[in-house]
Amino acid sequence: MHRIFKVEIIIWSFFILGCSAKKEPSNKTSIQIAFMADVHLQDIYANFSDSEYHGIKNPSTEKYNTIRTMSSQLQSTRLFNENYFAFIAALDDVVKKGVKIVVLPGDFSDNGQPMNVIALRRLLDKYAQKYGITFLITTGNHDPVRPFEQEAGKTDYLGESGKNQAIVSAKGLINAKGLDDLPSIITADVKEWGYKGIMNELKDFGFFPKSDYTYWATPFSNYTYENYSFKNGQKEAELQNRKYKIGVNKLEVPDASYVVEPIDGVWLLAIDANVYLPKDKLSDVSENPKDFGGASLGYANVLTHKKYLINWVKKVAIEAKKRNKTLVAFSHYPMVEYNDGATEELKLLFGKNKMQLERVPPEEVAQAFADAGLQLHFGGHMHINDTGKYTTKSGNTLVNIQTPSLAGYMPAYKLLTISSKEKVEIKTIILDSVPKFNELFPLYEMEYEYLKHVNDSSIWNKEILKSKTYKEFTETYLKELIRLRFLPEDWPVAFREKLSKMTGKELLLKFNNEFAVQDFLKSNVLEIKDFETWTGKDMIYDYYRIKMADELVFNEIGSKQIKQYKIVCDNLILSEDKELKLWGAIFKKSLNGKPSKHFSIDFKTDSITRF
Repeated sequence: MHRIFKVEIIIWSFFILGCSAKKEPSNKTSIQIAFMADVHLQDIYANFSDSEYHGIKNPSTEKYNTIRTMSSQLQSTRLFNENYFAFIAALDDVVKKGVKIVVLPGDFSDNGQPMNVIALRRLLDKYAQKYGITFLITTGNHDPVRPFEQEAGKTDYLGESGKNQAIVSAKGLINAKGLDDLPSIITADVKEWGYKGIMNELKDFGFFPKSDYTYWATPFSNYTYENYSFKNGQKEAELQNRKYKIGVNKLEVPDASYVVEPIDGVWLLAIDANVYLPKDKLSDVSENPKDFGGASLGYANVLTHKKYLINWVKKVAIEAKKRNKTLVAFSHYPMVEYNDGATEELKLLFGKNKMQLERVPPEEVAQAFADAGLQLHFGGHMHINDTGKYTTKSGNTLVNIQTPSLAGYMPAYKLLTISSKEKVEIKTIILDSVPKFNELFPLYEMEYEYLKHVNDSSIWNKEILKSKTYKEFTETYLKELIRLRFLPEDWPVAFREKLSKMTGKELLLKFNNEFAVQDFLKSNVLEIKDFETWTGKDMIYDYYRIKMADELVFNEIGSKQIKQYKIVCDNLILSEDKELKLWGAIFKKSLNGKPSKHFSIDFKTDSITRF
């Protein structure tokens, strides 16, 4: 059980003209808000509305499960199945902590299928009604995948005898026949909803106004704070009033952005940074999802295609300051570079389209939103733990908090405590204890035996089924993800093989002789033999751990090992080997990021202080 440092605060009193029926702010009340990004919820107990298929029977529970294969999730940057249990555990944790506002910054579903969105709505309804939690959400690139509904499906569900099972929304997607001789399951419940379906199903979680909100508005609202009412909010929240035009053909696309005051004195700003660029050749069909590309680049495209959002954010920030509100923004995408300043070195070593580098926001993004008045923003998308800070030439500072995913390594959520308008506290809550996380393991055993039987060349490591905790499960997941995907896709083969085979001692002595470094090592309470216990392969794995978890993993790696990495990096940076030089610079920068585990932000001094 994590203890949360709570600071009693006085919420500034204010008088609202024309809003006498609204709640009065309470005194001496702590305001805590939990942020859970990239939940990627999939309904593992799905019952399709138009099919008798119920999944496969789990021999340990006698329940039927509709899940994806272990093979598919070990080659994906997100888990598909176990995160269902992790999300429930995280919700139970905020209940224990007494948190009453929970924010989901996008990718709350796995591709916006009706079965998954409905499952999410039922879960949120349950916790809202039973525990009085207010949920606020915004869209990610996986919800919706395209702005309008489209037929879809997957071929990597787990089927009978461990085989792959195709489940699709319409005949013809894969010729109505699955893999491994299993017939495809046809159900409309796996099509991918667009804005309309998703926002209507989840209308009670910020997308539309509620009677108990003090204030609610969109970029397209015509009313002011003074003349806002639930009735006029409802009218302007209709989807036809929340569209913008994009491309030379001026296609109309919905925008789910909104600002809400769920508790007096606090404004939460949900920015829909999804930008679906129209394709060069368009169909003659209105609202055709095939006319658009995906939205994974986020703010890079906002600057060019949704500029009105920046003007709106500026307007909201001015109003928040004028009315003495604490403004906290959230969206799916990062606003500040999150590679600890190593993005250029990563591009030089791996290539500009590797390591998901195309998703790094350009500096102009941070500059635009900082100068628009944002000081604090929570993002997701990258499934990492990070704190980024950017100060413009005008002296405006924006702090970007990257929220880890519950569907990846290291599973965690962020807890914001507002202590005053000038100072906030942020704690990262690691999720280790997850009841039932191993419930599906018997089904994976069946899958493994099938892959072994057919001599599958990419068979996964069965050690993952020995995991004792969810955190340990995600650690093995990351190892397999590195082995099966990251190394083959992103790393130059020759460099990968060279680095993997070198010992720490060889890396240390590649450009130094042993005699020259002995005294230096002794002053750091180290010996040459310490560097013989690890290899470049270990260093690669720890780099990914740090890249994903930042400070959360430092204690697990250990101060002695980190000290060795720093010494090796300092040595490599001075080398004439271009690849090792870049690698040394990248790894060293990853060790010197801003506080990201438990820290405070003072907006008056623009300082971030580690607890």
